[in-house]
Amino acid sequence: MIPPLSALQAFEAIARRRSFALAAQELHLTPSAVSHQLAKLEGLLGVRLFERSARGVELTPAGHNYLQRVGNALGAINTATEDLRHGVQDTLYLHCSPSFASLWLMPRIASFRREFPDISLALSASHIHSDFQLGLVDIDIRYGLPNWPNLEVEPVFMEKVMPLASPEFIRRHALHDVDDLLTAPLIQSVVNVAQWADWFARFHPQQRPERMALRFDRAMMSLDAAVQSLGVALESATLGQSLIGSGRLQPVFGNDMVLEVQGHFLVYPARHAARPEVKAFLGWIRREAQAKAG
Repeated sequence: MIPPLSALQAFEAIARRRSFALAAQELHLTPSAVSHQLAKLEGLLGVRLFERSARGVELTPAGHNYLQRVGNALGAINTATEDLRHGVQDTLYLHCSPSFASLWLMPRIASFRREFPDISLALSASHIHSDFQLGLVDIDIRYGLPNWPNLEVEPVFMEKVMPLASPEFIRRHALHDVDDLLTAPLIQSVVNVAQWADWFARFHPQQRPERMALRFDRAMMSLDAAVQSLGVALESATLGQSLIGSGRLQPVFGNDMVLEVQGHFLVYPARHAARPEVKAFLGWIRREAQAKAG
């Protein structure tokens, strides 16, 4: 069962603009017509998608979950339509975890474009894994523990996770050994496959910090907080490579006391591997990862 496209467009526009009037203006409809389309969709689904109040409209939890999937589908339809209208072919649809996309992939996109100028790259990023059954994505670069059955799963690289801080913070807090971390503000990235508890269990099992000064759900925010001298982040030196290279961050204990993990994975259905664009990207990223390891 697929709802009418007009109803889905109305739902997505209302959710994005947080206003029936603005959604109606965007869709060249009356507010009454937009409201009618939403009522039709809610009736078809049997759930309420918005809560209405004096402050405007807010997505319900069900509406929020539905938007995440429907919004991607509508975006893919729009991209495919624009590609066809403008004669764009050989498009690779790639999805990534946000921190990997921002910190590792984007600085290397120019290299991919130079090597494959005829491939049009459509890149999206979120912490929600792609649903390959929807046919929206060719490759998903996921972060986490590799438990994705019936898919090809290949680690991108081995990462060294270590305490990182700004040089100024290290000097100010006189960080010389592990005991010094017990009194220093620590930054926790709650989605990391390697946590501070794992690090202390390995390198200082007698004691562990009682609390984290800051917690984030993105590696890039943890690294940014460390750059701002707000604490010590336990993060991947691979993702923080440019910050370390520029001197804005440095390993607190050099290359000692690191946890080696595989956290980022190339994930795709086996049938996708036959596509020339997929083959090209997989070969390119393997070479980039190998160059980084070397």
